[in-house]
Amino acid sequence: MNENSSIDFVMIWVDGSDPEWLAQKAEYAPPVNTDSRPERYRDWGLLPYWFRGVEKFAPWVNKIHFVTWGHIPKWLNTSHPKLNIVRHEDYIPEKYLPTFSANPIELNLHRIKGLSENFVFFNDDMFITAPVSKEDFFKNGLPCDSAVLNVHCYAPSLPIQMIAINDTGLINEHFDIKETIKAAPMKWLCPSYGKLLMRTLPLMFCPRFPGFYQPHLPSSLKKSTIEAVWNAEPEALDRTCMNKFRSAYDVNQWLFREWQLAGNRFAPRSIGVGRAFYPDRDGKGEFARAAEYISKRRKKLICINDCKLTDNEFSEYSQLLADGFEKSLPEKSTFEL
Repeated sequence: MNENSSIDFVMIWVDGSDPEWLAQKAEYAPPVNTDSRPERYRDWGLLPYWFRGVEKFAPWVNKIHFVTWGHIPKWLNTSHPKLNIVRHEDYIPEKYLPTFSANPIELNLHRIKGLSENFVFFNDDMFITAPVSKEDFFKNGLPCDSAVLNVHCYAPSLPIQMIAINDTGLINEHFDIKETIKAAPMKWLCPSYGKLLMRTLPLMFCPRFPGFYQPHLPSSLKKSTIEAVWNAEPEALDRTCMNKFRSAYDVNQWLFREWQLAGNRFAPRSIGVGRAFYPDRDGKGEFARAAEYISKRRKKLICINDCKLTDNEFSEYSQLLADGFEKSLPEKSTFEL
């Protein structure tokens, strides 16, 4: 646990309503085959609950690196000793800026000054909703994760699926699926993966990695993993970082997680540690379920994927979630003024 003693959290956040940010974004026209949908930048107003969850359920965290374009919530206690405000220009090479894609922001995380070797990466739709321990994220210096194979089914309306295919393609340039599974079979056939083993079992006989199941939960990453990927595939990462908007030709931070999996540099963890919610599949029903999970602390980690909503739906559903958080985390954290 000595290697594990210092674990940082990294959270990336954007305020898509900031007039200055919007003005800068308007200077760049999104090319064809890029994703600049408004929901990519929408703020649900739930950020205070992220900090409350961290303080209440993960008080052991060493440092929180809060990554932002430059906007700072008025309520945020920027002098908190555990908080490091990181602006894009503080760590992303100048040639990649400005960027309106999460990919360059995520692919350069290893450049954040003072970032610990072991850290947990959060998108702003991922929350800690029940007590977690260090061992939920790292064991014996290894990131905790679930190695499950998957097939990515691409459609032009789902560019993220093509990005996932691009990630897997690079994995196959550096790792052999048969050698990986043979070297550590119980990391890939771990009983705690439950019914998801039914994905891996038929796919493990493929000649190459077909893809990896993405649980859409916070990712346990090592800074040295990101450095290794940059050393191995500098052109692919540089090409992605040059894109101002998310493109179907990109790779993303899933590549780092998959690099750890394919190299067997992880400790198996149950998928049941968290749950992702996909509102585009069931609208209000999925938001209601998410709110129930939050209020009753039914999982340690959750993710609430954004989707296309009317103004009225957005107002109603964001209130549903806020009500759930208020039941579980009604008291301000010391990160709030």
